[in-house]
Amino acid sequence: MSTMKIALITGANKGIGFETARQLAQRGVSVLLGSRDAKRGEEAAATLKAEGLEVAPITIDVTDPETVLAAVKQVEAQYGKLDILINNAGTGDFTKPASTETVGEWKRVFDTNVFGLVETTRLFLPLLKKAEAGRIVNLSSILGSVSLAADPNSPVAGSVGHYAAYGASKTAINMYTVQLARELELEKSKIKVNVAHPGWVKTDLGGEGAPMELEEGAKTSVELALLPEDGANGGYFHLGQTLPW
Repeated sequence: MSTMKIALITGANKGIGFETARQLAQRGVSVLLGSRDAKRGEEAAATLKAEGLEVAPITIDVTDPETVLAAVKQVEAQYGKLDILINNAGTGDFTKPASTETVGEWKRVFDTNVFGLVETTRLFLPLLKKAEAGRIVNLSSILGSVSLAADPNSPVAGSVGHYAAYGASKTAINMYTVQLARELELEKSKIKVNVAHPGWVKTDLGGEGAPMELEEGAKTSVELALLPEDGANGGYFHLGQTLPW
């Protein structure tokens, strides 16, 4: 079994996932860079390897359980454990009002953001339990906060009505996080499960008009991935600040 910390990040061939991989590897973690497309994953890993970082590509599509199972078997065979799982893969649409989003569009968002995340976590949990102190980081969003969506004076008030499927998927992630964290806590597990809101970041999803750069957008995930023994469990965070559910 590897003595290094091993992290797996889904959707890590670009954007926040890629930058999270970079920052974790810079801190001495061996990172498995998850990507649906093997070629893109290899290219992204090669970029970080050229920076002298300990990374390797791994093919994983969270909407395809067969690729998740294959990734689990690969990690088990190579490392015997998984210290950190960052459920970073996600999708969404902010262009349609709530009244016009079809059930098909809702299903597409939930397949990746919720069902894929839940199944990936479930299948990797045995390997996380083999680590000395596992960490699970679920990428959510401030747009998943029902409290803020319902407050006409909140920072997200102006966008309410145009992210129903995406926001609901992130609310579901928040609930899943709380439930799983509590279950593991009652089992006396050392695994900690938390939610990260990266912020509005310049990515394919966030757009060029976003105010935050990738370096800052990855910070919350990295912080939660490296929590000490007395760190938070079952929380909802952005850059060290707790967000309202």
